Parts: sequence; structure tokens; C-alpha cells
Amino acid sequence: MTASRYLIAAVAAMAATGAADSATAKIIDQSALGFTVAHTAQVAAAPADVWKMLRTPDKWWSKAHSWSGDAANFWLDSQAGGCFCEKLPDGGAGVGSVQHARVLFSRPGQLLRLSGAFGPLQGEALTGTLTIQIKPTPTGSALRFDYVVGGYMRFKTEEIAPAVDAVIGEQLRGLAEALGGALPPARDEAEAAKPEGEQSLPGSPDRKDGESGLADVAADLARTDEPIADPR
Repeated sequence: MTASRYLIAAVAAMAATGAADSATAKIIDQSALGFTVAHTAQVAAAPADVWKMLRTPDKWWSKAHSWSGDAANFWLDSQAGGCFCEKLPDGGAGVGSVQHARVLFSRPGQLLRLSGAFGPLQGEALTGTLTIQIKPTPTGSALRFDYVVGGYMRFKTEEIAPAVDAVIGEQLRGLAEALGGALPPARDEAEAAKPEGEQSLPGSPDRKDGESGLADVAADLARTDEPIADPR
């Protein structure tokens, strides 16, 4: 996968992001030293099912962001030190392989942290850390992807950060879709987006029972300007 192919795929991902109302995304910060992006979504799957799906990237990581053009070539060893890798089919000189990332932290059903500079970032002097957090909700699980990139690169941060942000968001959407699709935002999130004076009062008849617990978890994960904490 060349840098130009990656960026073309990223542009397509950015266009798709506009239609992804069920997920939230944000470039938290960026500078000449690097950048941080975060994406959140909710699914109806239990944390154990989310974890099981995470371990099979061939079912949800986009083939548009592969080196072989076929997602079936992805695999993930989810233990610390394990590889998120891809097989490169034999082109006549033997079978090849690519390491996308290495597992740093693995806590089943809760957190998976990978170290790797994806796509064309791999050819730069960069460190990329992808933290995937899973939290239980009354209707399934809340998911969050944080990707922190830093170091020296020949790309301009202001140009590459939005593209990488779109790519990471595309992978979260792929994971959500593989788990049955992302759920709509919690009602409290929609309320917060309304102009002042239009929010429903606590206890109003249009608030359904049980939504406040889901909203609390969603709000916790949606604080994309705060660093993510390891569950203890």
C-alpha cells in the first residue's frame, strides 16, 4: 500500500465519516510533534463478544488499509508482545508479511493497547499507540479508540492528522458493524447538543427509564479531551 493509495482511502473514509451519526470523533490536539485522535461508539454486544471480535481483525479492519488488498490476510495474537500482522501472498519470490502493530497491554473484555504506526506512517520515525477501551452499558458496550502519534515525519501534521483520524474512525465503524451496527447516541448526548433552553427537564415524560445509566457511560467515554485510564 503506497502513501498515495492510503491517502485516497483516507479521503473516502473522511467522506463516510460525515454519515456516521452514531459515532463521535475528534482530533484532540496536534502540533509539530504529533497528534491525538479519539473515536467513540456504542454497540449492543456484550464486552466478551466485543473482545472476541477484536481478536479477528480480518472480520472488521478495512481491506482498503491493508498492504495485500485482502482483509483475510490479517491476524492478531492478543497477548502482550503479540502481533497485529498481515500476510503478503507469494508474488513469485516467497510469502511476505507486515507488522502493523505490537500488543502492549491486553485485558480481555476491557482494554487492548497496540503500538504501531499504520499505513505510510510506518516509513517515518514515529511511534503510534492505539488504545481500545470497552465498557459495559445497560444495552451492550461502549467503545473508544484513542490513537496517539508522535516523533519525526515528513508529512505536515495538519494534513496527515485528519486523514489518520478518518482511518481510525473507519476501523471503529467496521468493528461496530461487525457487531451488529452502532447504536444511536444516548438521549442525554442529544439533549446536550440542543440550544440552551430546549433541553428536557429531569423527570420529563420524554425521558425513558434506564437511559441515564447508559448516558453516564457514554458521557464518560465521550470525554475525548481527557487521557484514557487503564482499568485497575
